[in-house]
Order: sequence, then C-alpha cells, then structure tokens
Amino acid sequence: MLSNIVRKIFGTKNDRVIKEHQVRVKKINALEPTYEKMSDEALLEAFNALRVNVKAGTVTLDAILNDVFAMTREASKRTTGMRHFDVQMVGGLVLHGGDIAEMKTGEGKTLVATLPVVLNAMSGEGVHVVTVNDYLAKRDAADMARIYNFLGLSVGVVTNDLENDAKRKAQYDSDITYGTNNEFGFDYLRDNMRYSLDEKVQRSHNFVIVDEVDSILIDEARTPLIISGPANRTLDGYKIADGVAKQLTKETDFAIDEKNRTVLMTEDGISNAEKLFGVDNLYSLDNAVLSHHLDQALKARYLFTADVDYVVREGEIIIVDEFTGRLSEGRRFSEGLHQALEAKEGVMIKEESQTLADITFQNYFRLYKKLAGMTGTAQTEATEFAQIYNLEVISIPTNVPMRREDKNDLIYKTEREKFEAVIKDIKVCHEKGQPVLVGTASIEKSELLHALLKKEKVPHSVLNAKNHEKEAQIIKDAGVKGAVTIATNMAGRGVDIKLDDEIKALGGLYIIGTERHESRRIDNQLRGRSGRQGDNGKSRFYLSLEDNLLRIFGSDRIKAIMERLGIEEGEHIESKMVTRAVENAQKKVEALHFESRKHLLEYDDVANKQRKTIYNFRNELLNPTFDIDTKIKEIRFEFVTNLLFKAEIYEGIAQSEYNIERLISVLQDDLNETFEHSVLEGLDFDALRTFILESLEKIFDAKMSVVDATQRQEIERILYLQVLDNAWRAHLYQMDILKTGIGLRGYNQKDPLTEYKKESYNLFIELVEQIKFESFRTLHIVQLRDNKEEEEKRAMEEMIRRMEAANANATLQHQSPYADEEDEKDKKAARNEPCPCGSGKKYKQCCGKSGPKKGLLA
Repeated sequence: MLSNIVRKIFGTKNDRVIKEHQVRVKKINALEPTYEKMSDEALLEAFNALRVNVKAGTVTLDAILNDVFAMTREASKRTTGMRHFDVQMVGGLVLHGGDIAEMKTGEGKTLVATLPVVLNAMSGEGVHVVTVNDYLAKRDAADMARIYNFLGLSVGVVTNDLENDAKRKAQYDSDITYGTNNEFGFDYLRDNMRYSLDEKVQRSHNFVIVDEVDSILIDEARTPLIISGPANRTLDGYKIADGVAKQLTKETDFAIDEKNRTVLMTEDGISNAEKLFGVDNLYSLDNAVLSHHLDQALKARYLFTADVDYVVREGEIIIVDEFTGRLSEGRRFSEGLHQALEAKEGVMIKEESQTLADITFQNYFRLYKKLAGMTGTAQTEATEFAQIYNLEVISIPTNVPMRREDKNDLIYKTEREKFEAVIKDIKVCHEKGQPVLVGTASIEKSELLHALLKKEKVPHSVLNAKNHEKEAQIIKDAGVKGAVTIATNMAGRGVDIKLDDEIKALGGLYIIGTERHESRRIDNQLRGRSGRQGDNGKSRFYLSLEDNLLRIFGSDRIKAIMERLGIEEGEHIESKMVTRAVENAQKKVEALHFESRKHLLEYDDVANKQRKTIYNFRNELLNPTFDIDTKIKEIRFEFVTNLLFKAEIYEGIAQSEYNIERLISVLQDDLNETFEHSVLEGLDFDALRTFILESLEKIFDAKMSVVDATQRQEIERILYLQVLDNAWRAHLYQMDILKTGIGLRGYNQKDPLTEYKKESYNLFIELVEQIKFESFRTLHIVQLRDNKEEEEKRAMEEMIRRMEAANANATLQHQSPYADEEDEKDKKAARNEPCPCGSGKKYKQCCGKSGPKKGLLA
C-alpha cells in the first residue's frame, strides 16, 4: 500500500530514468539546427574530428554523445529519409548505458540502434549487432549501412553462408558487424582452436547490442553452443531399448511426469525390462548403458511428439525450436535422446558425440566490455536480466499512444469447441475484409487449423517450421485486406506488419491466439504484432481445458468454476479472474524455466573459469613474443622433480636409500633416455636433479640444433598446442560424464553442485599437470631429421596440416535443452595403438597417460 503511494507521488524508477534521458534529448535537439546547415562534407569533417579525439583518448564517448547523436540523426535524414523520434533518442541513450530498451513492435528499434552503434564505433574497437536470423542481419546491415557509410564507418555481416575465414575476418574487422548469436558464438569457439593468431577471425569483444534480446538471452540460454566429434560408441543399444520400450505398459511399468518431463519406472516395470533385456540387474554398473538407453527410449515415445517437438524429413529427425517454431537444422538432442528418436521413427541412427569446445550464451555475451539489448517484451523477465546479466530493463514510451484493444480470454471445455469458435470468428473477419493473424503453439495445431480453414474454403497462408524460408514475406502480407495468416510461435519477429487506411477503417489487424504459451512474453509478442505506431487493432486468446498449459498446471480450478456455472456445449467463460488463473499457471512454468537456465549457468560457470584459463594460456602460446624456451625450462624442472618422486627419491632421505635402478628405469620409460648407473651414484638430491636437468637440456638442444631459432620456436609451440588441445578435449569428455551422473549424489544427501565443483577442480588440476608433462615428454621424444632444411620445413607443415585438419572436420551446433553434436572424423587412438603424435610409443604410455598432480599452467 505504502509503495503504491510512493510510486504515485515520486513515480517509478523507470519513470525517473526516462525523465533524465528526456532532459538530455532536449540538449541533443538543440544541436539539430547547427548540423542541418552543414554540407555533407562539413558534417563528415566534424564527425571525423571527434573520432580522432576519441581514438587519441583526449575525449570520452559520454562527452561527445550529444553531438554524435545529433550527427547520426542528421545523417539518417539525408540518407534514409527517417528522422529519429525523441523516444527513439531515449532508446539510444538506454542502449549506450548498457541496459535493455523495451520498445513496442513498430517503434523502429533497428533505427534506434544506429545511435549507440555510431558512438561506440568511434573508438575503433568494433561494435557487434546481434539478430535472431541471417535474414534480419543482412536486411538491417544493408538498410543502416547508408547512415554508417555516410559517416565513414565500414559495415560487415557474418552469416551462415560465409564459409571463407578470410572473408569472415574482413567482416569482423569492420567498424560495425551484424550477425546472429550462433555465428558470433561459434566463431569464438573456432578461434580458440586455431594454431595461429593470424587465423583468428574475431577481434576484441568491445560493445554488443542484442536485438530481440529476450529471445537470445532468455529463450535460447538453456541451449549451449557446442563443437563436438564422434564418441565412438555402439548404436545397437538404441534399437534394442526402443523395442523394450514398445513392450512396456504405461501406468503399470512406468509413470509420466509431464511437468518435469521425466519418466519414472515402477518396480514391475524394472522387472519386466530386465526380462526383456535378459539381464539380472538393470541398474548394475555393467548395465548402466542399458538403463540409460531405456530411459531415453521412453522419453522419445511418451514426451516427444512428431510435428511438435521435431519433424521427420528425408530420413532425418530435425528439431523444432520450441520458442520460434522454426526448424533447427544441424541441432541434435543430447545424451542419446536424438538417437532414441531416430530408433522410434525407424530412420538411420547417427553416432553419438563428445564435446570438443562449448560455451553458454550467458558466458559468451558476458565476455563483452559492454552489453545492451532491445526488444518489445522484456519486463516479465526483468529479474533474470538483472541477476544473470546485470542488465536493467527500461520501458520506453511509444511515439504515439497505443490503441489496440486486448480482449479477455475465452475458455471452452474442449479443444474441438475452441477451434469451432476460432473458425467462426475468422470467417466473420474475413468476410468484412479485416486481416487476421492467428498464433498457434505447435506445427501440429497449425496443420489442424489449416485443415479446418481449408474445409471452410477460407483462403489463408501458413507460416510454421515447414516453410519458414518465406516467413518475412508472409508476415509482411499479413496486414492486407482479407488476409488470414497462421503463424507458429510468432516466427517472423523483426518484420513489421504495415496497414493502409482502408484496413485501419476496418478495425486494424486482429490477433487470435489459439492457446496460451508457457511464457507470457511469447503471448505478448503475438499481441504486439497489432497496434504498431498508434494503429488500431484487437487481440484475443481462445483456450480450452485440454490445452497443455491448463491441463498440466491450472485446469482443476477453472474446471470447477465451469461446472458450477453449468457451461453447456459450445459455451465459454470470460472473466478477469480466469485470465489471472492462466497467468499464474504461466508464472509457474516461467519459474521452472528460470531455474533450469540458472542451473545450467551455475554448472557452466565452473567450466567457464577453466575455459578462460586454458584459452588465455593458449593465446599466450600463439603470441610470437611468448618466451616458450623459459616455459620449457620451468616444466623440465618440475618434470625431473616428479621423476625423482616416482623413483622414490626424496629430498632429506639418506643417499643409501636412493633407488638408482628405479630412477634409470623411469627415465627410460618416460623419456626413452638411457643413463649409466655410475654417473648418477653418489650424488645428493640437488646434485642429482641438476645433473639430470643439464643432461636433458643438452640432449634437447642438440636435437633442436638442426633447425634455426625461429623454426625451433614454431615446432615447440605447435607441439605444445597439440598436446593442450588433445588434453582439453579429453577433459571436456570427462566433465560431460561427471555432469551426467553428479545428480545421483543428491540421494546421498550431498549437494550435486558442490560435488561437481570439487570433482571438476580435481580434474582440472590433473589436466594442467598432464598438459605440462605430456608437452615436455612429446617435445623431448620427437625426432627431427638433420639432412635437409626443406625436408624439415615440409615435415613441420605436414604436422600443422594434420592438427588443423583435426579441427576442420568438427561440426557446430546450437544445442537444445538436451542438445548434443555430431561429426568430426579424427578418432581418438586406442590405448595400445601407436600414439598419433609420432613418438613411436603406445598411446597409453604417451599422450594418453595422465601426469602427476601438482602445479598450475602459469
């Protein structure tokens, strides 16, 4: 009560921020006459003068903001004919401040972004603008390039079809680069698998503006970016498990928990499964793979539905993005779920994969010095933006007051009655010429509506994951007279639906939602397609007790109300109380999703610290000025100390207890070097260590003397990188295994996250030691020919080519909540096979051997 009174007197924080920015906008407006009078050349000259000062560090961006915003607006007027509204200037100020500008559909967010983009591009460090798809990246870059080019700024676009690394690098070297979140994220991961700084395509992460920020930083945040390769596991188990799943009975053998999307086996179910598999104990260590396959087979059959969660096309399972309704080519569900779906649908089962490099969107975008975003719908997720990204959501007023009429939800008992009412409503609008945009939550429902409209002979367009290539044009045409457009989960975001005067006279665009989405924000996005720039319009949602959201989360209360009111066939209820009940159900689901994303981030934060350490050290190795010889000396000292430890020779024990024979054996096994007993006997600990160190250094220097100093450093650097990359990949595989099973620690009254942190730290310490000692061992053992310099050069080039080829075949993929990856042909050597590094040793005695447990990379 008190907070409401305070808000009425002093206004909300959002109101105060807007007022502060409006004061600054007046100052910017006051500069407009000055720049209007300038010629194009004079305006560019004035802009370049400020740019020089920024690069020189004599002025700050905030100090010249008013002038640059005024110049950018003037450049826009002269090149595009569009003048930034005052509310758009406010939006630009919010973005420059590193926050989220919530602006309604049609308020011109693309133009708003040009203001902070131009200002921040003046530093020369680059600005990235992230969009949800390649179409929007190309469109926005082309449309706004006229402004940027007028001011002498270069513009690049990074899209999926840009395969040439040199071309990608050129786009990133531009002052301003547009692209999608996937492309930026994967380029970052690929850059950290390069063998030369010159091959990296990205430069520093300076300032980024994320368009449709809720879609990218919220909806897609549960789905990490992963580069991975094959795990080399047998695939027969998926078919067998699918056969067993078919024979088990729901309720008797297992129960389905739709809220948490899990399958729970009963005691009878476990017994029946054991009989069908022909094993005594399904949950023994030996049968762990079988139980995992069965769990995924049951999920595939009872929790995942064709044309809702995935589609089958040309013998492949293709994921349907749960938020946009688009097909997600190249993505695969992880942990064997995709293979279980392939077994269920009878298509070819593809190999499982293991992670080679990964990062969540949260941690990728937190790499930037400054992050900002814009969208039409962010307030419902304001808490998450604040907690995860330290971003504040500022709601910007519309340029013209909103006139759309949002009607209360209509709720029917059955889905059949609901769709009959929807069709009736559509026909009435179509007959009078009012355009209708109908939102559905799945491909399945859009196909059902399509069939019903076809039966009623109502002409219409269908936009769902099966024809998303045409989505921009279909959405653009949704506002023409008599148009009826069916869209799945509001695909086509970022495209305006413009209305002519005749349509406005007919009542504007009518939005019909055929069910409530799990997130209120997705519903708001659908509604927001109507009423742009003060247009009139209307929206309404039709619901039934059979809708997933109400059936799982809120139908009992609403059903009781309907029964008390005596609702008959075809009748509905409409009240604010029921609408609130639906919103409460949505809040429950939103809370579950928030916890899911938070959970993912908590685990990835552990891995992120390790990732940063490895990537930073990797960048040091790539730097030509890095003193690798000193590093090798440091590692040689640790290595020899460790060898003495393995030979049970410790500082402080009597020389008579030294096991010299054991030491000679260890030196032979680990380094393939032979030492005579007589030269090692009689030396104290320090003298013994010094003698071995100096001997190994002389051997190494003699071996490396056949190449010049530059070639020597290159060989040392490349071999070190190869060991680091192989060890890091193996570590990620171990982390995947750890993460998969860590949840079971909860049954032992232990916190899984705490256990994960502890276990992963131990694994990382092992990794660091392994990188150090395996790199030294590899460098010491590798043989160089001394016959011809040209032959050496070819051998080194071939070594680099082989290592880079190992990375080149890795596939990329934006993961779904369960997502995984496939491909990459460089298979890990078996333990008894020759080591691929060329040492001549078995893999288990070379690169497959763990090092001792002490020290860190630095």
